[in-house]
Amino acid sequence: MNIDNDTLLRHAIKVTEKARAVAQTRSDWEFMGYVGAALITVDGNLYTGINVSVNCGIGFCAEHSAVSEMIKNGETKIQTIVAATAKGAILPPCGRCRELLFQVDASNLDTNVILETGEQPLRDLIPHNWQDYFDKPLTR
Repeated sequence: MNIDNDTLLRHAIKVTEKARAVAQTRSDWEFMGYVGAALITVDGNLYTGINVSVNCGIGFCAEHSAVSEMIKNGETKIQTIVAATAKGAILPPCGRCRELLFQVDASNLDTNVILETGEQPLRDLIPHNWQDYFDKPLTR
């Protein structure tokens, strides 16, 4: 599947619009589906996800949801990822999402992250990997 950045962004917006429609039926789930994410894997497959944020603080980001779909389908390597609101505002991944993308597959440091200002590799968004500062190697 050959998907350009604009198409990937439209997929993120589309899933967000669907989720917001569901969220509007629930007065206490104001932030469910507020953000959508879409990613394309190095194998060319598209996966999407939405955020779920509920009143008690439990929830997850849209990127986590999209990564879950990807892993469920046997993939771990991301070519490009974007997160956006239903109105099309592009959001950079939070620190937790950046770490997840890296932890899922170290080669994802080369993932193109679509930002409002263009694209940047994930490695530029997490330049100080916490694992590089341990005084002993982590077991894997």
